[in-house]
Amino acid sequence: MVRPERRQIRFNAFDMNCVAHQSSGLWRHPEDRSSTYNTLEYWTELAKLLETGAFDGIFIADVLGTYDVYGGTNEAAIRNGAQVPVNDPLMLVSAMALVTEHLGFGITAGTAYEHPYPFARRMTTLDHLTQGRIGWNVVTGYLPSAARNMGHDDQMEHDDRYDHADEYLEVLYKLWEGSWEDDAVVKDRASGVFTDPAKVHEIGHRGTHFTVPGIHISEPSPQRTPVIYQAGASSRGIAFAAGNAEAIFVAAPSKEVLATTVSKIRDALEAAGRDRYAAKIYTLLTVITDATPEKAQAKFEDYLSYASEEGALVFMSGWMGVDLSQYELHEPVGNVRSNAIQSVLTNLQQEKDLGREWTVGDLARQGAIGGLGPYLVGSGEQIADTLQEWVEETDVDGFNLAYAVTPGTWRDVIEHVIPVLRARGAYPAGYTPGTLRHKLHGRGDRLPPEHTGARYRIGAGVPAGADGA
Repeated sequence: MVRPERRQIRFNAFDMNCVAHQSSGLWRHPEDRSSTYNTLEYWTELAKLLETGAFDGIFIADVLGTYDVYGGTNEAAIRNGAQVPVNDPLMLVSAMALVTEHLGFGITAGTAYEHPYPFARRMTTLDHLTQGRIGWNVVTGYLPSAARNMGHDDQMEHDDRYDHADEYLEVLYKLWEGSWEDDAVVKDRASGVFTDPAKVHEIGHRGTHFTVPGIHISEPSPQRTPVIYQAGASSRGIAFAAGNAEAIFVAAPSKEVLATTVSKIRDALEAAGRDRYAAKIYTLLTVITDATPEKAQAKFEDYLSYASEEGALVFMSGWMGVDLSQYELHEPVGNVRSNAIQSVLTNLQQEKDLGREWTVGDLARQGAIGGLGPYLVGSGEQIADTLQEWVEETDVDGFNLAYAVTPGTWRDVIEHVIPVLRARGAYPAGYTPGTLRHKLHGRGDRLPPEHTGARYRIGAGVPAGADGA
């Protein structure tokens, strides 16, 4: 497929059911509302706001453990509110769906600690209740604390986690795509038959990690399989995404690193027999903007006065799998082996190769606002110029926008940046009708035939009871 010539920029909002998500310490700012994360009003008002800006969706991250790599304890994470306390993201969706019509919901859930059989039902339920606006961000886990609290000594090795996830997805595809025929539910009042038993099939899965013999206990939802999101950019993560992902989130410290990452992902998609543009790629970014450059800079400096460098190092230690408390701030990060998010170290090595070696202090200062992603500061026109430049030069589709303060960061983007992009024809004027999958790709509600999951569809050639098929 030829690269689209007039591709419009896409936005997601990046949040988490917690206080300090990416920007450590900013919960203290008088305009920040993240401490009300445990109320429905926070989430419903945010959803309505994002829909006014035609955001593709709200992407909600999650962890099932605390960041306790820094200093070998979780005390600094608890003190800074660094993604703890944190609540379940899935329970937020129904309320947000009720007050919106188009906004998508990308929900993070891990493959390591929940069996795929009940998880399949939970996602099908949300796809029904949202009328097809649900997506699942597939994560394999990276925090050792989560593993310990689930009865393990540590996480599985990085690549082993993806091997396990491969079978997890296989079970789900069989349940979502291969158990119920499209016309199984007949609702025949005269005969009293609600569902035709002959059109509901056991999946008969017997694999290395899971045995699931029976049927999916939910009827097919609008999308059947939710939109598959993925956020791993390691070599193994890219291979996993190439077969499964329909939207991919990356984080890169610079435009040059981002261009390399995007190119690798598109090559992998093509090698997997899919189109190079079969997945939308969004990069992590925090935008601080206002009516003039001077006002935007003043806003940034105000935010920075509330930032916590300790909190940033807590996050970075967890993401890298390296205790950064053992280093002096002036020391270079260096080459270390990670069993956490390997792409973080890969990106930093690429920066070193480009002549920009990061110190621990750089990580603390840069990460205090925006976490793993860079931040942009400027007027709406300046931000729009930079976003269009990045899309043109890196081939990325859009931006996963984190907040400095919530909901103010997104409100500023809607007020100052989106009107400029729209005036240039570079941002959608509104939403495409239909499901989240159709909104993103314009090819209907169901998985396309070349997607890995489509081979498990009834009639696609994979027997329902095939061992490990």
